Amino acid sequence: MARKFFVGGNWKCNGTLDEVKKIVAMLNDGAVPSSDVVEVVVSPPFVFLPTVQSSLKPDFQVAAQNCWVKKGGAFTGEVSAEMLANLGVPWVILGHSERRALLGESNEFVGDKVAYALSQGLKVIACVGETLEQRESGSTMEVVAAQTKAIAEKISSWDNVVLAYEPVWAIGTGKVASPAQAQEVHLELRKWLQGNVSPQVAETTRIIYGGSVNGANCKELGGQADVDGFLVGGASLKPEFIDIIKAAEVKKSA
Repeated sequence: MARKFFVGGNWKCNGTLDEVKKIVAMLNDGAVPSSDVVEVVVSPPFVFLPTVQSSLKPDFQVAAQNCWVKKGGAFTGEVSAEMLANLGVPWVILGHSERRALLGESNEFVGDKVAYALSQGLKVIACVGETLEQRESGSTMEVVAAQTKAIAEKISSWDNVVLAYEPVWAIGTGKVASPAQAQEVHLELRKWLQGNVSPQVAETTRIIYGGSVNGANCKELGGQADVDGFLVGGASLKPEFIDIIKAAEVKKSA
């Protein structure tokens, strides 16, 4: 079974209402492959989700950038999975390295978040990735396997999970994992799923790459056998995001 190419755009903590409307107009006007070739999900800040969702063309979906680990209540400043589901937001990004690093989210906490979001009917882009120090010490696979294991232990189905490999040293730095480096980790993650979850989950789960993806490098990265798409940061706010979505064509013609 072929895995459908997946392109996520993480807008992070950026944008005014006017800027967001311009980005939506750019996306709506862009000529991109059909939804049977590529699945596109953009993730604006919480406050802009309804605006983007109501004005974006139906080929594209939206994701929240985070949600709380359990049912809502006395958790000031948090947004629950139930609220997102109530708004009809289909996707959520969980475990992004910025939240792991800046807000101290542990592997176990991320695993709990993924399980709870899935239980409320959301689909999850679950992020894993190593720091530069961890890569240089040769522990990349140990780190991403532990992050993936913490998720696998909490969930019973991977049908609504996309795994995003984002080497922390490549996020927003301009440094990009080479296509060979990305393919190596994606293949190892797939082998981990095969050995620790099931061959079927390993075969069907999309593993996408994030870390300074842009219009210039997306085709070569997307052409790797185990790279099933991208989670794009800064470039998702620019016109080149359309070119990145078009990189899905490399898989169709392969």
